[in-house]
Amino acid sequence: MKNLYKEMGISERVFEYGEEILSGLKERFREIDEGAEYHQLKVIDAMRREHVGEACLTGTTGYGYDDIGRDTLERVYAGLFRGEDALVRPQITCGTHAIALALFSNLRPGDELLSIAGKPYDTLDKVIGLREDKGSLAEYGITYAETGLTEEGDFDYEAIREKLNDRTKIVWIQRSKGYASRPSLSAEKIGKAAAFVHGLRPETAVMVDNCYCEFVEREEPLLLGADLIAGSLIKNPGGGLAPIGGYLAGKRELVENAANRLTAPGLGREVGASLEVLRSLYQGLFLAPAVTASALKGAVFAAFLYEGLGVKAFPGAEEERHDIIQSLEFNDPKALIAFCRGIQAASPVDSFVRPSPAPMPGYEHEVIMASGAFISGSSIELSADGPLRPPYSAYFQGGLTFPHAKFGILNSLEYLYREGLIVL
Repeated sequence: MKNLYKEMGISERVFEYGEEILSGLKERFREIDEGAEYHQLKVIDAMRREHVGEACLTGTTGYGYDDIGRDTLERVYAGLFRGEDALVRPQITCGTHAIALALFSNLRPGDELLSIAGKPYDTLDKVIGLREDKGSLAEYGITYAETGLTEEGDFDYEAIREKLNDRTKIVWIQRSKGYASRPSLSAEKIGKAAAFVHGLRPETAVMVDNCYCEFVEREEPLLLGADLIAGSLIKNPGGGLAPIGGYLAGKRELVENAANRLTAPGLGREVGASLEVLRSLYQGLFLAPAVTASALKGAVFAAFLYEGLGVKAFPGAEEERHDIIQSLEFNDPKALIAFCRGIQAASPVDSFVRPSPAPMPGYEHEVIMASGAFISGSSIELSADGPLRPPYSAYFQGGLTFPHAKFGILNSLEYLYREGLIVL
């Protein structure tokens, strides 16, 4: 095996260090595998209860009326995530689109959106109106307020109490940390926050950005009190097979509002052809627990490997995980770039491409992105990215199989080692 890795460009010193780290992770990996088994059975149960049949795997064209596969898949998602209803569509282009759909469909002029986990992910800046663009919530007269987390990484309940008011229609929680230097949030913490909000204002909806978090913990936010969740199918729930799409699940009224916004009032969920993607969406969901487990193993391996070399890992190697993202704080733009180039070079697609920082739609700073993926932009596949701003953190995620994640992580270290940016 050492010789094979050498042929693949991994030096003996890097390989041996990686094997040393792996030797101490057997118990941690066993726990991840138990979680994958738990979620696999939940997915199978959801599919069996809705009588998924071969007819569900074919698609429709045109208006998409009476699309049995699409409608059944939405019932599977609703049951799996413990929602009253779900909207699962290839017409939802990405996670940001799913979140924007949830917000625009359930907020009206004069309402206020309150984010209680600090500033949301960069791509929502223009959706909210924090940075100016056409069609933002701010342009429609919807205001925005924010509370941060405490130093312990919990919700600031006193600040939330002060910010809640008669116009607060939606309390928004970003479950994963995104590009922020804060902990990702457990479903349990989100459930407690939802109970607090509902205790003060029962009519206020608690919505959760669920991207990168599905199948990581045993329970999902809807079961614990959230009203709506939204996410992307080219992340965890697509299992690496979904070619496009997003989902919303939760309270029926909130989902119906989103369906009307996605298409048009009077049409709602009745239209929207599934074309030929249903087989990939069903099979991707079926594989999602195992694929997410592979990504989790990769994140844990990366945290232990780089922490041992003095790089700050967030979450820390020993910490409990709530999403698949692993951030590594390099404090050096050259190290961030080298890391991403090592991940790209380990990819099965576009391994020959040399990523460089560049402006990206929706981001304030230049971003470097490594993603040699079968599905363009798929971040459940091995990928890494980071904004070119201090502390120059790389955000690593994905890996359809752990062997690929392992190779990518070792190759990232090899690139840093060769350039003298890491000492072994």
